[in-house]
Amino acid sequence: MNRDMNDINLSEQPSLMDELKKEFQFYLLYRRYQKMRSGEIPWEERFLSIFTKSAVRRSLKSLSARIVISWRRVVKRSLDLTVSLLGIIASAPLMMLIALAIKLDSRGPVFFKQARVGMKGKIFNMYKFRTMHQDAEAKTGPVWAKENDPRVTRVGLFLRKAHLDELPQFFNVLRSEMSLVGPRPERPYFVQEFRKIIPHYDRRLATKPGVTGLAQIKRRYDETIEDVKKKVRYDVLYIRKMCPVLDIMVLAMTFKSVVLGTGR
Repeated sequence: MNRDMNDINLSEQPSLMDELKKEFQFYLLYRRYQKMRSGEIPWEERFLSIFTKSAVRRSLKSLSARIVISWRRVVKRSLDLTVSLLGIIASAPLMMLIALAIKLDSRGPVFFKQARVGMKGKIFNMYKFRTMHQDAEAKTGPVWAKENDPRVTRVGLFLRKAHLDELPQFFNVLRSEMSLVGPRPERPYFVQEFRKIIPHYDRRLATKPGVTGLAQIKRRYDETIEDVKKKVRYDVLYIRKMCPVLDIMVLAMTFKSVVLGTGR
């Protein structure tokens, strides 16, 4: 009987963990009392406050960055839709005249459709007014365009100089395959080649390709790999600084280039 009573008494005794919890609670109450007396924050709470503020700052910074990126995407897409729609409406009579001139100048279709690499490597068909003779690459395969290209027709030469061959790309913008401003879309064949010899080439595929862009404004036709590398630097710079203000600046520079005839 005495043995059973001793077992009961032992089981009712508080454990060491319970004692530590009580001591810690008493310590916290005592520190809070000190805070109320002196108005100072205990070092434990100060540390927790700093940690909490840092976490909140990081969360707010991450949230604000996502909001800014989303806002820029919405503004960029709105600008793309507005300008491309107005461009199609305003240039419709001009595009009909261009189509007629192309048909009278050389045999072949009015529009030129070509596979290009878009955002994240997605393949799409880019449209332009045809500026070369039909089947210009039938014997040579894919080759770079260049100044004074013998494959270019008489009307095509004028269209390229005035950048009017790019007008049908407004339809690519409406279909969300392209943007008004961005890296120039390249052909799959050349993308595969450039990936082998230009480090981080795929960085320029992080956004939609553009009808115009910083690289197109600053550089002319690619004739060497060094030319391509320089354009890639401009493309990556644009992606890093991409914002509606920069897009408007690039569009303004493009307009100036077209009016003055100083483009590629």
